[in-house]
Amino acid sequence: MSKPSKTGLARVIAAGGYSATGLKAAFKYETAFRQELALILILAPLALCLGDNGVERALLIGSLLLVLIVELVNSAIESVVDRFGGGHHELSGRAKDIASAAVLIALINVFVVWLLVMIG
Repeated sequence: MSKPSKTGLARVIAAGGYSATGLKAAFKYETAFRQELALILILAPLALCLGDNGVERALLIGSLLLVLIVELVNSAIESVVDRFGGGHHELSGRAKDIASAAVLIALINVFVVWLLVMIG
């Protein structure tokens, strides 16, 4: 039998708690997350000044937030792989490399978006 699940507002509150726990864990255990967060804390105010309108500001800040989102997913994948794989396995390594590549693509996206907004 499955456990009874929360519904309505109780579910939303519980989900918020799980998300807060995840953010705390990422901040505590993931150096890359802390570095990217520091970058965002520097660049987000700059984005508000450099963007000429709401769309540009949203693109600049959205590209930064995407890096954090992808880093969280990357960290989650790495945690699961490390949990279930004590030794090296080709598929485990591939999963971690692909997740890392996603972070790289998100960082390239920041560069491209910022460049295009600044020269546009």
